[in-house]
Formats: sequence, C-alpha cells, structure tokens
Amino acid sequence: MIRSLLAHPLTRGLDIDDPRTTELRRQVVQQKPFLRQIYEEWYTAMAAAVPAGEGRVAELGSGPGFLEQFIPGLITTEILYCRGVQAVLDGCALPFREGSLRGIVMTGVLHHLPEPRRFFREAARVVRPGGAVILHEPWVSAWSRFVYRRLHYEPFDERAGWECAGKGPLSRANNALPWILFERDRAAFEREFPQWRVDRIEPGMPFRYLCSGGVTMRDLMPGPAFGLFRWVERRMQPWMKTWAMFAVIRLVRR
Repeated sequence: MIRSLLAHPLTRGLDIDDPRTTELRRQVVQQKPFLRQIYEEWYTAMAAAVPAGEGRVAELGSGPGFLEQFIPGLITTEILYCRGVQAVLDGCALPFREGSLRGIVMTGVLHHLPEPRRFFREAARVVRPGGAVILHEPWVSAWSRFVYRRLHYEPFDERAGWECAGKGPLSRANNALPWILFERDRAAFEREFPQWRVDRIEPGMPFRYLCSGGVTMRDLMPGPAFGLFRWVERRMQPWMKTWAMFAVIRLVRR
C-alpha cells in the first residue's frame, strides 16, 4: 500500500519489462535533484575505478543513467531497445572481440542476470589482462535485509543459488545475488573464476537512495538535503557491515 501511494506518476502501473519504463526512468532521474546527485556520486566512483590504457569501456544496462558523461567513449547498451543507447545485447553473450575492452561497468545489473557464470566467462574473454569489471549493486546487511524484504519490489533471497528466477529481463532478479557471489560464496567464485581477482568491495549508502525514492517513487527528500545525508553516512562508514544497502565491487582481469 505504501509503495502504491508513493509510486512515481511517470511509471506507476507500467510493466517493468516494457522498454518505455526504462526510458521514463531516465526522465525520473533527471527530474529528481536528490536522486541525480546519487547517480553522480556512483558514476564518479565507477569512472575512477576503470583502468587507464588501451581499449574501450562498455556499460551493460545503461537504462535510465548517464554514465557516458563520466567515461569518454563509453559504449552504452541495453537488453531491450531503448532510445539513447548504442547497442542492444545480452550480457551473457557479449559481441566484442577477445581482449578488446579495458573495462565493463554495470549499475544494478548483475542481480538481474539469469546466468552470471556465463557473464563472467564472457567478460573474461573480452576484457584484456589488467582490465576490470566494476559493479554497483545491492548489498546484504542487517539493515538492507529489512528494507529489501519489506519495502523493495524486487525479490530478495539470501539462500538462493547463483541463478535468478523469473522470465522477464528486468523483473527477473535477486537483490541478494551480488552478496551471494562475493561474500557468502566468495571462495567458490574464486575457484571457479581464477581469471578474476576480487580487488575490492566498498559497502555503503544506507539511507540516501531510500530517501530519494529511487526510480520508482516520488521525491522523499529535497535536493539541498543531499549534503547533510552524505555527511551522516560518511561518519557511519565503520559500521557499514550492519547498515550498507549497496556496494561498489571491482574485479580485475588477471
């Protein structure tokens, strides 16, 4: 009931797997100053994590974002046709030459992939040695368990395997999947994918995205409040194991 009352009028009632929903979410991000600043912070961190050198960078699931403003020459892609992206592709079958990329970046995409094993094999093929995959994803903590189970529209199952249930490319999801891969089953991931070194995991942002209303709900905070919330969250950094809702994950190609 709460989600229904607070649903953003641009996307209320639309099927999440409809490409129009993704296009309208781009408008939502641009129209909400608090949310746009969150994306800018995410993109600044992700751009800084991309290795220098030869090769282009591809973004999977460019969707409502604007990461191309932060990474020059970025190849923007989606699984469904959307205006403003350069290519439509499947993240489990990447159409790039072997070793041609210096990086792949993804914001909230990994937890939608039906077969993440296929993605990591494909990424190991197309990313050159020394390149990286940079992920911004949901993360599991005591606080995020409460939020994702009760307030979020996507599935959340810490006990699941590595595959996502469901049929639609966007409605199919498990918000716990990144944590499953890189925390619960990290040793198994490293054995299965020795090509990838988990370089760092940076959990954070317990409140700001929730307060922004995200891409599905109305504004819950005015833009000028962003700095205060950022200050509070930075002071909470030592306790992010308990409070984090998201994490930036960097994998380096050996």
